[in-house]
Amino acid sequence: MILIALGANLPSSAGPPAETLNAALARLEQKRVKVLARSSLYGTPAWPDPAQPAFVNAVAAIETALQPVELLALLHGVETEFGRLRSVPNAPRPLDIDLLDYDGRVTGDGLTLPHPRMMERSFVLAPLAEVAPGWRHPVTGHGAGELLAGLSDRDAPKKLA
Repeated sequence: MILIALGANLPSSAGPPAETLNAALARLEQKRVKVLARSSLYGTPAWPDPAQPAFVNAVAAIETALQPVELLALLHGVETEFGRLRSVPNAPRPLDIDLLDYDGRVTGDGLTLPHPRMMERSFVLAPLAEVAPGWRHPVTGHGAGELLAGLSDRDAPKKLA
């Protein structure tokens, strides 16, 4: 199973963040990536500066013949199409797409899989638990729900749709 996380807290050419995530998934479908399942949309306060606009987040299970590095390049290209400029880390952005897991592969050279910070992010784990309830972290063996239960609920994402 290949899993990606999507997030946005600024409008793009497609509209507000929720519409941007939907448009980004449609764009991926046009580029040799089949969306098998997608979570609901979740709202999450911006981090590290909660004064910034809140994020809209989702997770999707996808299928593609692209290898992980090729897929990551494609994801970055789609981010750019929607106006993403990589400047300051954690800056507001119209689109962010992360490769979370690629068929349980564990790598560290050039591309770290599974995503190294996913276990710390409730805005990833909540939609992940929804879209892939049977998924297990390839290193720890824990499910998304288990990992989510271990986090503080201070910034728990709220289901939007």
